[in-house]
Amino acid sequence: MTIIQSIILGIVQGLTELLPISSSAHLFLIPWIFNWNIPESFDVALHFGTLLAIGIFFFKDWIELIIGGYKMIVKKEKSTEGKMFWYIVIATIPGGIIGFVLDKYAESILTKPLIIAIALIVMGVILYLVDKYAKKETEYKDMTFKQTFLIGLSQALAFIPGVSRSGITMTAGRALGVKREAVAKYSFMLSAPIVLAATIFKLKDFIEYFLIADISGIIAFAMGVIMSFIVGIMVIKFLLDYLKKGSFKIFAIYRIIIGIVVIAICMVR
Repeated sequence: MTIIQSIILGIVQGLTELLPISSSAHLFLIPWIFNWNIPESFDVALHFGTLLAIGIFFFKDWIELIIGGYKMIVKKEKSTEGKMFWYIVIATIPGGIIGFVLDKYAESILTKPLIIAIALIVMGVILYLVDKYAKKETEYKDMTFKQTFLIGLSQALAFIPGVSRSGITMTAGRALGVKREAVAKYSFMLSAPIVLAATIFKLKDFIEYFLIADISGIIAFAMGVIMSFIVGIMVIKFLLDYLKKGSFKIFAIYRIIIGIVVIAICMVR
């Protein structure tokens, strides 16, 4: 893996992980199209970069959530922050378990360009229709346990490359009547625990890579993570601002176009 390749993939990860267009699809398709040989552990490393972006961008929110969650259990003090902390914790469990169990199945069966293309198109259509006809009522602070839990449960479908963790959670949230900006923020917060768990789970792979890599390989690895972090920060700010007035339509159209392009490439090859 070269430094240029890692920078490109870092930028792609920062863009596609946080927008509802599927980072797993892009991180598979780009090396497939250009015949790049990318270490398996690099995918998780790039996700760690966007995890850092979420952690730093929402640093104040995380502190308030943790303190609120603590006070709610220990001191019996109710607050919006405490409520949302435990909603996120509970909502993470089903999606995390199902995703972990089905992850190996996805690697062996579903990482096929044609399947990914179909998933991109189908989810693009669903995202557009749900967003267009959904009610726009619930703010972030007013989300209910039912809404947060069902959004968390929807994460289980993210094991299918092309579906997109942010895509499926934002779609589920819109279907449940959550406002666009609110569901985007909740989606970002909800993804953090699972990505952190995946990073810890793959720690052994990171160590093995660094033991055998030369200095250029280590620099390439680091550059990818840094780029995914920097771009991730910018994308979070962009999307939260954009969704105050804009819709998910542009992302749905992009998914459909990319899916069609991949199908065309598959037919030529």
